[in-house]
Amino acid sequence: MVSREHNRAALHEKLQVLRSLTNSHALRKSSIILDASKYIKELKQKIQRLNQEIESAHSTVHDNPLPSVTVETLKKGFLINVFSEKSCPGLLVAVLEAIESLGLSVVEAKASCTNAFLLELFGREGESVDAQVVKAAVLHAVEN
Repeated sequence: MVSREHNRAALHEKLQVLRSLTNSHALRKSSIILDASKYIKELKQKIQRLNQEIESAHSTVHDNPLPSVTVETLKKGFLINVFSEKSCPGLLVAVLEAIESLGLSVVEAKASCTNAFLLELFGREGESVDAQVVKAAVLHAVEN
Protein backbone atom coordinates (compact mmCIF):
# COMPACT_ATOMS: atom_id res chain seq x y z
CA MET A 1 0.00 0.00 0.00
CA VAL A 2 2.79 2.38 0.94
CA SER A 3 4.76 1.59 -2.22
CA ARG A 4 1.70 2.39 -4.36
CA GLU A 5 1.40 5.80 -2.74
CA HIS A 6 5.11 6.33 -3.16
CA ASN A 7 4.94 5.37 -6.86
CA ARG A 8 1.93 7.63 -7.38
CA ALA A 9 3.71 10.56 -5.75
CA ALA A 10 6.84 9.95 -7.81
CA LEU A 11 4.78 9.77 -11.03
CA HIS A 12 2.95 12.97 -10.12
CA GLU A 13 6.26 14.73 -9.45
CA LYS A 14 7.71 13.54 -12.77
CA LEU A 15 4.61 14.68 -14.65
CA GLN A 16 4.91 18.13 -13.05
CA VAL A 17 8.55 18.32 -14.11
CA LEU A 18 7.56 17.29 -17.64
CA ARG A 19 4.77 19.87 -17.58
CA SER A 20 7.16 22.64 -16.60
CA LEU A 21 9.81 21.61 -19.16
CA THR A 22 7.32 21.65 -22.01
CA ASN A 23 5.55 24.83 -20.86
CA SER A 24 2.29 22.92 -20.69
CA HIS A 25 -0.74 24.33 -18.90
CA ALA A 26 -2.55 21.01 -18.92
CA LEU A 27 -3.74 19.42 -15.70
CA ARG A 28 -4.58 15.87 -16.75
CA LYS A 29 -1.87 13.24 -17.19
CA SER A 30 -2.86 12.44 -20.77
CA SER A 31 -2.88 16.12 -21.76
CA ILE A 32 0.56 16.66 -20.22
CA ILE A 33 1.94 13.69 -22.15
CA LEU A 34 0.26 14.87 -25.36
CA ASP A 35 1.78 18.35 -24.92
CA ALA A 36 5.18 16.79 -24.30
CA SER A 37 4.84 14.75 -27.49
CA LYS A 38 4.02 17.90 -29.49
CA TYR A 39 6.94 19.69 -27.88
CA ILE A 40 9.32 16.89 -28.87
CA LYS A 41 8.05 17.00 -32.47
CA GLU A 42 8.64 20.78 -32.56
CA LEU A 43 12.17 20.29 -31.25
CA LYS A 44 12.87 17.67 -33.91
CA GLN A 45 11.65 20.09 -36.61
CA LYS A 46 13.86 22.85 -35.19
CA ILE A 47 16.84 20.50 -35.25
CA GLN A 48 16.15 19.59 -38.88
CA ARG A 49 15.82 23.27 -39.83
CA LEU A 50 19.05 24.17 -38.02
CA ASN A 51 20.92 21.29 -39.63
CA GLN A 52 19.72 22.47 -43.05
CA GLU A 53 20.86 26.01 -42.25
CA ILE A 54 24.25 24.72 -41.14
CA GLU A 55 24.63 22.69 -44.34
CA SER A 56 23.57 25.69 -46.40
CA ALA A 57 25.99 28.00 -44.60
CA HIS A 58 28.75 25.40 -44.87
CA SER A 59 28.25 25.03 -48.63
CA THR A 60 28.05 28.83 -49.00
CA VAL A 61 31.35 29.21 -47.16
CA HIS A 62 32.98 26.67 -49.47
CA ASP A 63 31.51 28.34 -52.56
CA ASN A 64 32.81 31.77 -51.61
CA PRO A 65 36.47 32.56 -51.96
CA LEU A 66 38.11 33.00 -48.60
CA PRO A 67 39.10 35.10 -46.81
CA SER A 68 35.99 37.24 -46.72
CA VAL A 69 36.17 40.94 -45.84
CA THR A 70 33.23 43.36 -45.63
CA VAL A 71 33.49 47.06 -44.88
CA GLU A 72 30.46 49.19 -44.01
CA THR A 73 30.31 52.91 -43.39
CA LEU A 74 28.02 53.64 -40.47
CA LYS A 75 26.57 56.88 -39.13
CA LYS A 76 28.98 56.75 -36.23
CA GLY A 77 32.09 55.29 -37.82
CA PHE A 78 32.69 52.10 -39.73
CA LEU A 79 32.36 48.33 -39.35
CA ILE A 80 34.81 45.77 -40.71
CA ASN A 81 34.13 42.01 -40.69
CA VAL A 82 36.86 39.53 -41.55
CA PHE A 83 36.42 35.76 -41.89
CA SER A 84 39.02 33.21 -42.85
CA GLU A 85 38.75 29.42 -42.60
CA LYS A 86 42.26 29.18 -41.25
CA SER A 87 43.78 31.07 -38.39
CA CYS A 88 47.51 31.49 -38.10
CA PRO A 89 49.78 33.21 -35.60
CA GLY A 90 50.03 36.94 -36.16
CA LEU A 91 46.92 37.23 -38.33
CA LEU A 92 45.08 39.50 -35.91
CA VAL A 93 48.12 41.73 -35.53
CA ALA A 94 48.57 41.94 -39.31
CA VAL A 95 44.94 43.02 -39.81
CA LEU A 96 45.15 45.62 -37.04
CA GLU A 97 48.42 46.98 -38.46
CA ALA A 98 46.83 47.26 -41.91
CA ILE A 99 43.94 49.25 -40.46
CA GLU A 100 46.30 51.44 -38.47
CA SER A 101 48.43 52.08 -41.58
CA LEU A 102 45.32 53.59 -43.21
CA GLY A 103 45.05 56.05 -40.32
CA LEU A 104 41.87 54.50 -38.93
CA SER A 105 41.20 54.18 -35.22
CA VAL A 106 39.61 51.05 -33.79
CA VAL A 107 37.14 51.70 -30.98
CA GLU A 108 36.03 48.12 -30.39
CA ALA A 109 37.17 44.76 -31.73
CA LYS A 110 35.79 41.25 -31.26
CA ALA A 111 37.97 38.37 -32.42
CA SER A 112 37.86 34.59 -32.38
CA CYS A 113 40.84 32.57 -33.52
CA THR A 114 40.02 29.02 -32.39
CA ASN A 115 39.22 27.06 -35.56
CA ALA A 116 38.56 29.85 -38.03
CA PHE A 117 39.50 33.50 -37.88
CA LEU A 118 36.60 35.86 -37.14
CA LEU A 119 37.08 39.58 -36.54
CA GLU A 120 34.57 42.39 -36.12
CA LEU A 121 35.91 45.94 -35.79
CA PHE A 122 34.12 49.18 -35.04
CA GLY A 123 35.89 52.39 -35.95
CA ARG A 124 35.72 55.91 -34.64
CA GLU A 125 32.98 58.22 -35.85
CA GLY A 126 33.90 61.10 -38.08
CA GLU A 127 36.61 59.22 -39.95
CA SER A 128 36.04 58.97 -43.67
CA VAL A 129 36.41 55.43 -44.92
CA ASP A 130 36.91 54.31 -48.50
CA ALA A 131 35.47 50.80 -48.26
CA GLN A 132 37.38 49.44 -51.25
CA VAL A 133 40.75 50.72 -50.01
CA VAL A 134 40.17 49.29 -46.53
CA LYS A 135 38.97 45.98 -47.97
CA ALA A 136 42.02 45.70 -50.23
CA ALA A 137 44.42 46.49 -47.38
CA VAL A 138 42.81 43.97 -45.01
CA LEU A 139 42.68 41.26 -47.70
CA HIS A 140 46.33 41.86 -48.44
CA ALA A 141 47.19 41.54 -44.73
CA VAL A 142 45.17 38.33 -44.38
CA GLU A 143 46.60 36.72 -47.51
CA ASN A 144 50.15 37.46 -46.45
